[in-house]
Amino acid sequence: MPELPEALAIDLSDPVRDPIWRHIYLPRGFRAIIETPDFVKLIGIRQLGPAWLAYPGATHTRYNHSLGVLETARRLLSSLAGRVALDFITEEGVRSFLAAALCHDVGHFPWAHSLKELPLVDHEVLTGRALREGALRDAVGAAGADPERAAAIVDAELPGADRETRFYRGLLSGVLDPDKLDYLNRDAYFCGVPYGLQDVDFALSRLALAPGDRLAVDARGVMSVEAVLFSKYLMYRAVYWHRTVRSATAMVKKAVAGALASGRLAAGSLYGLDDAGFVRLAVALGGAEAALVERVVEGRPYRAVFDEPFDDLSPAAPILLDLAKRAAFEEELARRLSRATRRARPEDVVVDVPEPVSFETELPVVGDSREAGSVFGPDASKSFSRSLRRVRVLVRDGTEADEAAARAALDALP
Repeated sequence: MPELPEALAIDLSDPVRDPIWRHIYLPRGFRAIIETPDFVKLIGIRQLGPAWLAYPGATHTRYNHSLGVLETARRLLSSLAGRVALDFITEEGVRSFLAAALCHDVGHFPWAHSLKELPLVDHEVLTGRALREGALRDAVGAAGADPERAAAIVDAELPGADRETRFYRGLLSGVLDPDKLDYLNRDAYFCGVPYGLQDVDFALSRLALAPGDRLAVDARGVMSVEAVLFSKYLMYRAVYWHRTVRSATAMVKKAVAGALASGRLAAGSLYGLDDAGFVRLAVALGGAEAALVERVVEGRPYRAVFDEPFDDLSPAAPILLDLAKRAAFEEELARRLSRATRRARPEDVVVDVPEPVSFETELPVVGDSREAGSVFGPDASKSFSRSLRRVRVLVRDGTEADEAAARAALDALP
Protein backbone atom coordinates (compact mmCIF):
# COMPACT_ATOMS: atom_id res chain seq x y z
CA MET A 1 0.00 0.00 0.00
CA PRO A 2 1.37 3.46 -0.88
CA GLU A 3 1.73 6.06 1.82
CA LEU A 4 -0.91 8.77 1.82
CA PRO A 5 0.43 11.88 0.09
CA GLU A 6 1.08 14.96 2.19
CA ALA A 7 -1.56 16.75 0.12
CA LEU A 8 -4.22 14.81 2.02
CA ALA A 9 -2.92 15.81 5.45
CA ILE A 10 -5.48 18.59 5.85
CA ASP A 11 -7.00 19.67 9.12
CA LEU A 12 -10.52 18.23 9.65
CA SER A 13 -11.57 19.81 12.90
CA ASP A 14 -15.03 21.28 12.34
CA PRO A 15 -17.71 18.57 12.77
CA VAL A 16 -21.26 18.75 11.42
CA ARG A 17 -23.79 16.14 12.52
CA ASP A 18 -25.57 14.29 9.75
CA PRO A 19 -28.15 11.45 9.81
CA ILE A 20 -26.41 9.56 7.00
CA TRP A 21 -22.68 9.92 7.70
CA ARG A 22 -23.01 10.75 11.44
CA HIS A 23 -20.18 13.27 11.48
CA ILE A 24 -19.01 15.33 8.51
CA TYR A 25 -15.72 17.04 9.25
CA LEU A 26 -15.19 20.30 7.42
CA PRO A 27 -11.62 21.09 6.37
CA ARG A 28 -10.09 24.16 7.92
CA GLY A 29 -11.61 27.28 6.41
CA PHE A 30 -14.62 25.54 4.84
CA ARG A 31 -17.07 26.83 7.46
CA ALA A 32 -16.94 30.22 5.74
CA ILE A 33 -17.95 28.59 2.43
CA ILE A 34 -21.17 27.14 3.81
CA GLU A 35 -22.01 30.53 5.34
CA THR A 36 -22.00 32.38 2.00
CA PRO A 37 -25.38 33.46 0.56
CA ASP A 38 -24.91 31.18 -2.46
CA PHE A 39 -24.57 28.12 -0.24
CA VAL A 40 -27.13 29.08 2.40
CA LYS A 41 -29.69 29.39 -0.41
CA LEU A 42 -29.53 25.58 -0.75
CA ILE A 43 -31.39 25.26 2.56
CA GLY A 44 -34.46 26.43 0.64
CA ILE A 45 -34.20 23.92 -2.23
CA ARG A 46 -35.64 20.49 -1.54
CA GLN A 47 -33.47 17.73 -2.91
CA LEU A 48 -36.43 15.89 -4.42
CA GLY A 49 -38.76 18.75 -5.24
CA PRO A 50 -42.39 17.57 -5.19
CA ALA A 51 -41.54 14.01 -4.05
CA TRP A 52 -43.05 14.89 -0.66
CA LEU A 53 -46.45 14.41 -2.33
CA ALA A 54 -45.73 10.67 -2.43
CA TYR A 55 -43.13 10.40 0.36
CA PRO A 56 -43.84 12.90 3.16
CA GLY A 57 -40.35 12.48 4.61
CA ALA A 58 -38.69 13.70 1.41
CA THR A 59 -38.15 17.25 2.63
CA HIS A 60 -34.35 17.13 2.87
CA THR A 61 -32.46 19.81 1.00
CA ARG A 62 -29.61 20.46 -1.40
CA TYR A 63 -27.78 21.89 1.62
CA ASN A 64 -27.85 18.52 3.42
CA HIS A 65 -26.90 16.69 0.27
CA SER A 66 -24.01 19.01 -0.55
CA LEU A 67 -22.43 18.43 2.84
CA GLY A 68 -22.82 14.70 2.25
CA VAL A 69 -21.09 14.95 -1.12
CA LEU A 70 -18.17 16.69 0.58
CA GLU A 71 -17.88 13.75 2.98
CA THR A 72 -18.10 11.05 0.31
CA ALA A 73 -15.63 12.95 -1.87
CA ARG A 74 -13.13 13.10 0.99
CA ARG A 75 -13.60 9.38 1.72
CA LEU A 76 -13.28 8.46 -1.95
CA LEU A 77 -10.04 10.36 -2.44
CA SER A 78 -8.51 9.06 0.81
CA SER A 79 -9.45 5.46 0.02
CA LEU A 80 -8.06 5.71 -3.51
CA ALA A 81 -4.82 7.27 -2.24
CA GLY A 82 -4.43 4.33 0.12
CA ARG A 83 -4.46 1.91 -2.81
CA VAL A 84 -2.63 3.69 -5.63
CA ALA A 85 0.13 6.28 -5.83
CA LEU A 86 -1.25 9.78 -6.36
CA ASP A 87 2.07 11.57 -6.54
CA PHE A 88 0.71 14.31 -8.83
CA ILE A 89 -1.92 15.77 -6.49
CA THR A 90 -1.34 18.94 -4.46
CA GLU A 91 -2.90 20.27 -1.27
CA GLU A 92 -4.39 23.18 -3.18
CA GLY A 93 -5.79 20.72 -5.72
CA VAL A 94 -7.28 18.53 -2.98
CA ARG A 95 -8.90 21.53 -1.35
CA SER A 96 -10.21 22.67 -4.74
CA PHE A 97 -11.70 19.22 -5.36
CA LEU A 98 -13.39 19.21 -1.95
CA ALA A 99 -14.68 22.75 -2.52
CA ALA A 100 -16.06 21.66 -5.90
CA ALA A 101 -17.77 18.67 -4.28
CA LEU A 102 -19.26 20.84 -1.55
CA CYS A 103 -20.47 23.53 -3.97
CA HIS A 104 -21.44 21.33 -6.94
CA ASP A 105 -25.16 22.20 -6.59
CA VAL A 106 -24.84 25.92 -5.84
CA GLY A 107 -26.21 26.69 -9.31
CA HIS A 108 -29.01 24.11 -9.14
CA PHE A 109 -32.54 25.11 -10.06
CA PRO A 110 -35.44 24.95 -7.60
CA TRP A 111 -38.02 22.17 -7.60
CA ALA A 112 -35.52 19.37 -8.28
CA HIS A 113 -35.59 18.49 -11.99
CA SER A 114 -38.88 20.15 -12.91
CA LEU A 115 -37.03 22.67 -15.07
CA LYS A 116 -34.91 20.10 -16.87
CA GLU A 117 -35.18 20.13 -20.69
CA LEU A 118 -36.12 23.82 -20.69
CA PRO A 119 -33.94 26.33 -22.58
CA LEU A 120 -31.88 27.33 -19.54
CA VAL A 121 -28.17 27.48 -18.81
CA ASP A 122 -26.93 24.18 -17.30
CA HIS A 123 -26.69 24.30 -13.53
CA GLU A 124 -23.03 23.18 -13.71
CA VAL A 125 -22.27 26.33 -15.71
CA LEU A 126 -24.09 28.46 -13.14
CA THR A 127 -22.12 26.75 -10.37
CA GLY A 128 -18.86 27.47 -12.19
CA ARG A 129 -19.80 31.13 -12.47
CA ALA A 130 -20.68 31.38 -8.77
CA LEU A 131 -17.35 29.82 -7.77
CA ARG A 132 -15.53 32.53 -9.71
CA GLU A 133 -17.51 35.49 -8.40
CA GLY A 134 -18.22 37.42 -5.23
CA ALA A 135 -18.41 36.05 -1.70
CA LEU A 136 -18.18 32.40 -2.73
CA ARG A 137 -14.98 32.97 -4.67
CA ASP A 138 -13.48 34.82 -1.72
CA ALA A 139 -14.45 32.09 0.76
CA VAL A 140 -13.11 29.28 -1.45
CA GLY A 141 -9.83 31.13 -1.94
CA ALA A 142 -9.49 31.86 1.78
CA ALA A 143 -9.97 28.13 2.47
CA GLY A 144 -6.78 27.31 0.54
CA ALA A 145 -8.52 26.23 -2.66
CA ASP A 146 -8.28 27.71 -6.15
CA PRO A 147 -11.72 29.03 -7.20
CA GLU A 148 -10.81 28.74 -10.89
CA ARG A 149 -9.79 25.08 -10.50
CA ALA A 150 -12.88 24.32 -8.41
CA ALA A 151 -15.07 25.86 -11.11
CA ALA A 152 -13.30 23.85 -13.83
CA ILE A 153 -13.85 20.62 -11.88
CA VAL A 154 -17.62 21.22 -11.78
CA ASP A 155 -18.00 22.71 -15.26
CA ALA A 156 -16.14 20.41 -17.65
CA GLU A 157 -16.64 22.90 -20.50
CA LEU A 158 -14.22 25.39 -18.98
CA PRO A 159 -10.91 25.31 -20.85
CA GLY A 160 -7.34 24.92 -19.66
CA ALA A 161 -7.70 21.95 -17.32
CA ASP A 162 -4.40 20.32 -16.32
CA ARG A 163 -3.86 16.68 -15.37
CA GLU A 164 -4.89 17.14 -11.75
CA THR A 165 -8.08 19.01 -12.66
CA ARG A 166 -9.06 16.36 -15.22
CA PHE A 167 -8.46 13.68 -12.58
CA TYR A 168 -10.81 15.40 -10.14
CA ARG A 169 -13.44 15.83 -12.84
CA GLY A 170 -13.43 12.07 -13.31
CA LEU A 171 -13.90 11.52 -9.59
CA LEU A 172 -16.78 13.98 -9.26
CA SER A 173 -18.80 12.64 -12.20
CA GLY A 174 -19.15 8.94 -12.99
CA VAL A 175 -20.59 5.62 -11.84
CA LEU A 176 -19.20 5.68 -8.30
CA ASP A 177 -19.09 9.42 -7.91
CA PRO A 178 -19.61 11.05 -4.49
CA ASP A 179 -22.78 12.77 -5.67
CA LYS A 180 -24.49 9.48 -6.45
CA LEU A 181 -23.16 7.72 -3.36
CA ASP A 182 -24.71 10.39 -1.20
CA TYR A 183 -28.03 11.01 -2.93
CA LEU A 184 -28.96 7.34 -3.28
CA ASN A 185 -28.41 6.72 0.43
CA ARG A 186 -29.86 10.06 1.55
CA ASP A 187 -32.96 9.93 -0.64
CA ALA A 188 -33.72 6.36 0.42
CA TYR A 189 -33.34 7.32 4.09
CA PHE A 190 -35.68 10.30 3.95
CA CYS A 191 -38.24 8.56 1.72
CA GLY A 192 -38.28 5.54 4.03
CA VAL A 193 -37.41 3.03 1.30
CA PRO A 194 -34.52 0.52 1.18
CA TYR A 195 -33.69 0.71 -2.51
CA GLY A 196 -30.88 3.29 -2.50
CA LEU A 197 -28.82 1.94 0.38
CA GLN A 198 -25.18 1.32 -0.57
CA ASP A 199 -22.25 -0.41 1.12
CA VAL A 200 -20.14 2.68 0.59
CA ASP A 201 -17.15 1.54 2.65
CA PHE A 202 -16.79 -1.67 0.63
CA ALA A 203 -17.25 0.14 -2.67
CA LEU A 204 -14.52 2.63 -1.82
CA SER A 205 -12.20 -0.16 -0.67
CA ARG A 206 -12.19 -1.66 -4.20
CA LEU A 207 -11.18 1.50 -6.07
CA ALA A 208 -8.26 1.61 -8.49
CA LEU A 209 -6.92 3.74 -11.33
CA ALA A 210 -6.96 2.85 -14.99
CA PRO A 211 -4.69 4.40 -17.65
CA GLY A 212 -5.37 8.08 -18.11
CA ASP A 213 -6.00 8.57 -14.38
CA ARG A 214 -9.50 7.17 -14.78
CA LEU A 215 -11.30 5.89 -11.71
CA ALA A 216 -11.68 2.10 -11.81
CA VAL A 217 -12.47 -0.88 -9.59
CA ASP A 218 -10.89 -4.26 -9.16
CA ALA A 219 -12.78 -7.47 -9.94
CA ARG A 220 -14.32 -7.68 -6.47
CA GLY A 221 -15.63 -4.15 -6.87
CA VAL A 222 -17.83 -4.96 -9.86
CA MET A 223 -20.73 -5.88 -7.62
CA SER A 224 -20.49 -2.44 -6.00
CA VAL A 225 -21.01 -0.91 -9.43
CA GLU A 226 -23.95 -3.24 -10.03
CA ALA A 227 -25.43 -2.29 -6.65
CA VAL A 228 -25.29 1.40 -7.53
CA LEU A 229 -26.91 0.84 -10.92
CA PHE A 230 -29.63 -1.44 -9.52
CA SER A 231 -30.31 1.09 -6.78
CA LYS A 232 -30.49 3.94 -9.26
CA TYR A 233 -32.99 1.96 -11.33
CA LEU A 234 -35.14 1.11 -8.32
CA MET A 235 -35.07 4.68 -6.98
CA TYR A 236 -36.20 6.00 -10.36
CA ARG A 237 -38.96 3.43 -10.50
CA ALA A 238 -40.19 3.88 -6.93
CA VAL A 239 -39.33 7.50 -6.08
CA TYR A 240 -37.91 9.83 -8.71
CA TRP A 241 -40.42 8.87 -11.38
CA HIS A 242 -43.31 7.88 -9.13
CA ARG A 243 -46.51 8.71 -11.01
CA THR A 244 -47.50 11.45 -8.55
CA VAL A 245 -44.02 12.99 -8.68
CA ARG A 246 -44.08 12.88 -12.48
CA SER A 247 -47.48 14.58 -12.57
CA ALA A 248 -46.30 17.44 -10.37
CA THR A 249 -43.03 17.74 -12.27
CA ALA A 250 -44.79 17.86 -15.64
CA MET A 251 -47.23 20.51 -14.46
CA VAL A 252 -44.46 22.80 -13.25
CA LYS A 253 -42.50 22.22 -16.46
CA LYS A 254 -45.55 23.07 -18.59
CA ALA A 255 -46.10 26.28 -16.64
CA VAL A 256 -42.52 27.48 -17.02
CA ALA A 257 -42.21 26.36 -20.65
CA GLY A 258 -45.35 28.26 -21.55
CA ALA A 259 -44.22 31.42 -19.78
CA LEU A 260 -40.81 31.28 -21.44
CA ALA A 261 -42.27 30.67 -24.89
CA SER A 262 -44.70 33.60 -24.56
CA GLY A 263 -41.99 35.96 -23.36
CA ARG A 264 -43.79 36.61 -20.07
CA LEU A 265 -40.86 35.07 -18.21
CA ALA A 266 -37.16 35.65 -18.84
CA ALA A 267 -34.83 32.67 -18.38
CA GLY A 268 -32.44 34.75 -16.29
CA SER A 269 -35.11 35.35 -13.64
CA LEU A 270 -35.04 31.63 -12.80
CA TYR A 271 -31.37 31.60 -11.83
CA GLY A 272 -30.43 31.81 -8.18
CA LEU A 273 -33.90 31.03 -6.81
CA ASP A 274 -34.86 28.71 -4.00
CA ASP A 275 -38.20 26.85 -3.99
CA ALA A 276 -40.13 29.62 -2.24
CA GLY A 277 -38.70 32.28 -4.55
CA PHE A 278 -39.69 30.20 -7.56
CA VAL A 279 -43.26 29.84 -6.33
CA ARG A 280 -43.53 33.59 -5.72
CA LEU A 281 -42.26 34.26 -9.24
CA ALA A 282 -44.69 31.76 -10.77
CA VAL A 283 -47.69 33.05 -8.84
CA ALA A 284 -46.84 36.61 -9.84
CA LEU A 285 -47.22 35.58 -13.48
CA GLY A 286 -50.91 34.99 -12.95
CA GLY A 287 -53.07 33.11 -15.40
CA ALA A 288 -52.76 29.47 -16.35
CA GLU A 289 -49.09 29.22 -15.38
CA ALA A 290 -49.75 30.39 -11.83
CA ALA A 291 -52.72 28.05 -11.50
CA LEU A 292 -50.63 25.02 -12.47
CA VAL A 293 -47.91 25.77 -9.94
CA GLU A 294 -50.35 26.67 -7.18
CA ARG A 295 -52.20 23.40 -7.66
CA VAL A 296 -48.94 21.48 -7.21
CA VAL A 297 -48.03 23.48 -4.11
CA GLU A 298 -51.46 22.70 -2.70
CA GLY A 299 -50.86 18.98 -3.24
CA ARG A 300 -53.44 18.49 -6.01
CA PRO A 301 -51.57 17.15 -9.05
CA TYR A 302 -53.46 16.13 -12.16
CA ARG A 303 -54.64 12.55 -12.60
CA ALA A 304 -53.18 10.27 -15.27
CA VAL A 305 -55.90 9.09 -17.64
CA PHE A 306 -53.44 7.44 -20.02
CA ASP A 307 -50.26 5.59 -19.01
CA GLU A 308 -48.22 3.38 -21.34
CA PRO A 309 -44.54 2.62 -22.06
CA PHE A 310 -42.90 5.26 -24.23
CA ASP A 311 -41.47 4.07 -27.53
CA ASP A 312 -38.80 6.53 -28.68
CA LEU A 313 -38.84 4.89 -32.13
CA SER A 314 -42.55 5.45 -32.72
CA PRO A 315 -43.73 8.00 -35.32
CA ALA A 316 -45.25 10.06 -32.50
CA ALA A 317 -41.99 10.32 -30.54
CA PRO A 318 -40.56 13.41 -32.32
CA ILE A 319 -43.76 15.33 -31.53
CA LEU A 320 -43.95 14.26 -27.89
CA LEU A 321 -40.26 14.97 -27.26
CA ASP A 322 -40.35 18.50 -28.69
CA LEU A 323 -41.73 20.85 -26.02
CA ALA A 324 -43.30 23.26 -28.52
CA LYS A 325 -44.94 20.45 -30.53
CA ARG A 326 -46.02 18.78 -27.30
CA ALA A 327 -47.76 21.99 -26.23
CA ALA A 328 -49.62 22.13 -29.55
CA PHE A 329 -50.67 18.52 -29.11
CA GLU A 330 -51.95 19.31 -25.61
CA GLU A 331 -54.16 22.01 -27.09
CA GLU A 332 -55.52 19.56 -29.67
CA LEU A 333 -56.12 16.99 -26.95
CA ALA A 334 -58.02 19.58 -24.87
CA ARG A 335 -60.27 20.22 -27.88
CA ARG A 336 -60.90 16.48 -28.26
CA LEU A 337 -61.73 16.16 -24.58
CA SER A 338 -64.14 19.07 -24.88
CA ARG A 339 -65.95 17.38 -27.75
CA ALA A 340 -65.93 13.91 -26.21
CA THR A 341 -66.50 14.35 -22.48
CA ARG A 342 -66.51 17.89 -21.10
CA ARG A 343 -65.15 21.40 -21.48
CA ALA A 344 -61.35 21.37 -21.17
CA ARG A 345 -58.83 24.20 -21.51
CA PRO A 346 -55.25 23.73 -22.79
CA GLU A 347 -53.90 24.17 -19.27
CA ASP A 348 -56.12 21.30 -18.08
CA VAL A 349 -54.10 18.77 -20.09
CA VAL A 350 -50.45 17.87 -19.61
CA VAL A 351 -48.49 15.25 -21.52
CA ASP A 352 -45.52 13.85 -19.61
CA VAL A 353 -42.57 12.08 -21.20
CA PRO A 354 -39.54 11.72 -18.91
CA GLU A 355 -36.14 12.67 -20.26
CA PRO A 356 -33.74 9.79 -21.09
CA VAL A 357 -31.89 8.33 -18.13
CA SER A 358 -28.61 6.46 -18.48
CA PHE A 359 -27.14 3.59 -16.49
CA GLU A 360 -23.44 4.16 -16.89
CA THR A 361 -21.32 1.03 -17.39
CA GLU A 362 -18.02 2.52 -18.48
CA LEU A 363 -16.15 2.16 -15.15
CA PRO A 364 -12.98 0.16 -16.02
CA VAL A 365 -12.03 -3.04 -14.22
CA VAL A 366 -8.34 -3.48 -13.50
CA GLY A 367 -6.24 -6.44 -12.38
CA ASP A 368 -7.49 -10.01 -12.72
CA SER A 369 -10.74 -9.55 -14.61
CA ARG A 370 -11.62 -13.21 -15.07
CA GLU A 371 -14.39 -12.89 -12.50
CA ALA A 372 -15.35 -9.36 -13.44
CA GLY A 373 -18.30 -10.12 -15.70
CA SER A 374 -21.37 -7.98 -15.16
CA VAL A 375 -25.02 -8.23 -16.11
CA PHE A 376 -24.91 -4.53 -16.95
CA GLY A 377 -23.98 -4.71 -20.59
CA PRO A 378 -25.15 -1.99 -22.99
CA ASP A 379 -28.28 -3.92 -23.97
CA ALA A 380 -29.35 -4.45 -20.36
CA SER A 381 -28.76 -0.79 -19.53
CA LYS A 382 -30.88 0.33 -22.49
CA SER A 383 -33.60 -2.10 -21.43
CA PHE A 384 -33.64 -0.63 -17.93
CA SER A 385 -34.00 2.87 -19.35
CA ARG A 386 -36.79 1.84 -21.72
CA SER A 387 -38.72 0.11 -18.96
CA LEU A 388 -38.78 3.30 -16.88
CA ARG A 389 -39.97 5.80 -19.48
CA ARG A 390 -43.73 6.07 -19.79
CA VAL A 391 -45.93 8.52 -21.65
CA ARG A 392 -48.77 9.81 -19.53
CA VAL A 393 -51.67 12.09 -20.29
CA LEU A 394 -52.57 14.06 -17.18
CA VAL A 395 -55.92 15.81 -16.90
CA ARG A 396 -57.26 18.20 -14.31
CA ASP A 397 -59.82 16.23 -12.29
CA GLY A 398 -59.44 13.51 -14.91
CA THR A 399 -61.92 10.65 -15.19
CA GLU A 400 -61.93 7.28 -16.88
CA ALA A 401 -64.08 8.77 -19.62
CA ASP A 402 -61.10 10.91 -20.70
CA GLU A 403 -58.95 7.85 -21.48
CA ALA A 404 -60.62 7.02 -24.80
CA ALA A 405 -60.16 10.58 -26.08
CA ALA A 406 -56.53 10.61 -25.00
CA ARG A 407 -55.83 7.26 -26.66
CA ALA A 408 -57.53 8.35 -29.90
CA ALA A 409 -55.49 11.54 -30.01
CA LEU A 410 -52.21 9.69 -29.47
CA ASP A 411 -53.12 7.08 -32.06
CA ALA A 412 -53.74 9.90 -34.54
CA LEU A 413 -50.13 11.16 -34.24
CA PRO A 414 -48.27 12.27 -36.20
